[in-house]
Amino acid sequence: MPPGDHTARLRTLRKRRDFLAAARAKRCASPGLVVQKVRRSPGGGVVPVGAVGATEVGVGFTASKKVGNAVARNRAKRRMRALAAEILPHRGQPGCDYVLIARQALLARPYGALRGDLLSCLDRLGKEGLGKDRRGKHDRQGRA
Repeated sequence: MPPGDHTARLRTLRKRRDFLAAARAKRCASPGLVVQKVRRSPGGGVVPVGAVGATEVGVGFTASKKVGNAVARNRAKRRMRALAAEILPHRGQPGCDYVLIARQALLARPYGALRGDLLSCLDRLGKEGLGKDRRGKHDRQGRA
């Protein structure tokens, strides 16, 4: 671990509203998975930055039926949980939630390549202004 790195505690996302918030935020796609990142709002029941709970990194996992049957989806989620436990406490931004979405290639992809996918996505999402924003033109114009 490089000097100056932080170690955050992982918090698993369980509420639908957390996943929906991440779906509207920045995302990065790689061959094995898609990573969505959203900063938690202070009004959403989250402790402000600098407080005790601000060192948490939220993480959620999704694998749709496109990935395969129930066995394949569970295997994909296990692999993503292992990646998240290894990388996000050190490279995740405290006060942010990440949603990892499995792609079909995740099951056949070597673990080292998946690790590289997640690290490159975190780097791209960490740079301001990069990554695709999911808000539509109606949201920008103030209409629903």
